[in-house]
Amino acid sequence: MHPSPPPLRASTDQAPGITGITTHLDPGWSDRALREEVQQAFTSLPKELSPRWLYDQRGSELFDQITELDVYYPTEAERLLLDQHAEAIVSMAGVDTVIELGSGTSDKTRILLDTFVSDGQLKRFVPFDVSESMLTSALVLLGDRYPGVSITPVAGDFNLHLDQLPEAKSRMLVFLGGTIGNFYPEERETFLRSVAAVLQPGEWFLLGADLVKDPARILAAYDDVEGSTAEFILNVLHVLNRELDADLPVENFEYVVTWEADDERIDMRVRAKTEIHAFIGALDLAVVFDEGEELRVEISTKFRPPALAAELEAVGLRVRHQFLADGDEFGLFLAQRA
Repeated sequence: MHPSPPPLRASTDQAPGITGITTHLDPGWSDRALREEVQQAFTSLPKELSPRWLYDQRGSELFDQITELDVYYPTEAERLLLDQHAEAIVSMAGVDTVIELGSGTSDKTRILLDTFVSDGQLKRFVPFDVSESMLTSALVLLGDRYPGVSITPVAGDFNLHLDQLPEAKSRMLVFLGGTIGNFYPEERETFLRSVAAVLQPGEWFLLGADLVKDPARILAAYDDVEGSTAEFILNVLHVLNRELDADLPVENFEYVVTWEADDERIDMRVRAKTEIHAFIGALDLAVVFDEGEELRVEISTKFRPPALAAELEAVGLRVRHQFLADGDEFGLFLAQRA
């Protein structure tokens, strides 16, 4: 754990403090997006949802529990890399504005922000997240910790609203947590092209990515004996029941995780233990699961550094430095817009 340091002040010609949340999400977007995705998912084969629906309040609590498990290495491995290399990253980038995509509580990012502020560089921090409530809860802590920094939160979907990011003299986009692994290859290319398109030549992108290693080590991180990951993935069924007036019998599903060697990724699904007939009231949709049929909920791709660097280079993000943990636990990739 990292105790909060005394408040730090940055030299800035921009008014410090917290502004109101700028939102690019209309009030009904989440409900519409959920309905559209579930309609598509449950009328197609194979059935598949995106992981965004895992993170209601209970799901977020479960994920926090997972990150504290000894077997779940990514969180602490990335934190250690940031601890070790924040000064080098700050020195190389030299920006006055940091924008974090999918910011959540900005827990690990504060390691970078502390270093930027100590060096007198940071004028502005832009936490960007799809959850306004998450942004609201994080802002009090951020404001207390960085009283000399302008904090301008933005609520949006980084798949849709990257072109709405605020401009500044020099920016670094930060995308941590290995979230890049949740994209399929074509989605990942689209996302990285969007990042490159929004950056000006010379601006920076810091990417955290989990690396390929012993599959047994990876599988253990996603199939803990405590059952937290199983509960986390199965929680998506509770979300559908609550938000869409559905009657999916959660107790008749089980969590299944596999290592897909060809794609070098973890595949997380729920599997019907029996034949299941359910009804999604909000969609007026009858749903059938055959015994053994699965619903894919999340993937987590692991990367080889040369291949990921090549993906970044292909969209115009030139990798200037790679910070790799021992044992291929995790990697940070600092890239610059060509």
